[in-house]
Amino acid sequence: MTTFIIAQLTIQETQRRRILWIGGVMAILFLLIFGIGTHFIFLEWEEQNVVGETFDIVSGLLLSAGLYVVNFLIIIMSVLTSVTAVSSEIDTHTIETLLTKPVRRWEVILGKYVGFATLLLVYVLLLAGGLILIFTLRSGIIVHNIPYGLAIMVLQGLVVLSVTILGGTRLSTLANGVFAFMLYGLAFIGGWVEQIGSLLRNETAVDIGIATSLIMPTEILWKKALSLFQPQVSTSFNFAGPFAITSQPSDLMIQYAVGYTAVVLLLALYNFSKRDL
Repeated sequence: MTTFIIAQLTIQETQRRRILWIGGVMAILFLLIFGIGTHFIFLEWEEQNVVGETFDIVSGLLLSAGLYVVNFLIIIMSVLTSVTAVSSEIDTHTIETLLTKPVRRWEVILGKYVGFATLLLVYVLLLAGGLILIFTLRSGIIVHNIPYGLAIMVLQGLVVLSVTILGGTRLSTLANGVFAFMLYGLAFIGGWVEQIGSLLRNETAVDIGIATSLIMPTEILWKKALSLFQPQVSTSFNFAGPFAITSQPSDLMIQYAVGYTAVVLLLALYNFSKRDL
């Protein structure tokens, strides 16, 4: 019960600091711009009578590009909403007031995590779900594996959230933010190295990419979600960059990411329980 009370207070704190409202308004603005742009793009294609495989590939690429931006926004929101959740309260001694009550330390951390995870879930459903809905209604193209793909995008946000919460138990707010973003950058560049290595059949490059995925499995989760949403685009060698998947992510990596999230969260609970305040 205490955990859910703290989760509720965490959500209320994001409302008080206007993070929730700004995020919601900007998400709606993003969907509005995407919807208007998508409408006029398809209108032009209809006038030029673009059909067949070309239409499917290019329209799929449009959806993948939109989802790629959404994916990046999810990472940004996961870090920015939670980076001050623990460290700033420790620095200002606000956390000490809460811990004078009959509340266990792990309940505080878990409650904050549940609160931010709830916001993350809503954000993914609003942004990714809204973007897919707009695309489907305008194009008539069926997007594959929507529930599974959205769940993986949520899992990616939870991975980042766990890392940020763990960092907050030991690092300052600024150092924690740098730590989280640098880990994400490491995973991003590692994913590119693995992709190029797979294309060139260079096992060393592929192994480097796999190693970075073990350190931070965010990029591999994005690749998995993309391969579910857009299999016809993601496996095409005509589209390089973040929209081409030359090395298919294993389902085992999904299980690893779940375990990774759980272990990092448990470390955060343990670290905060043992920390001197």
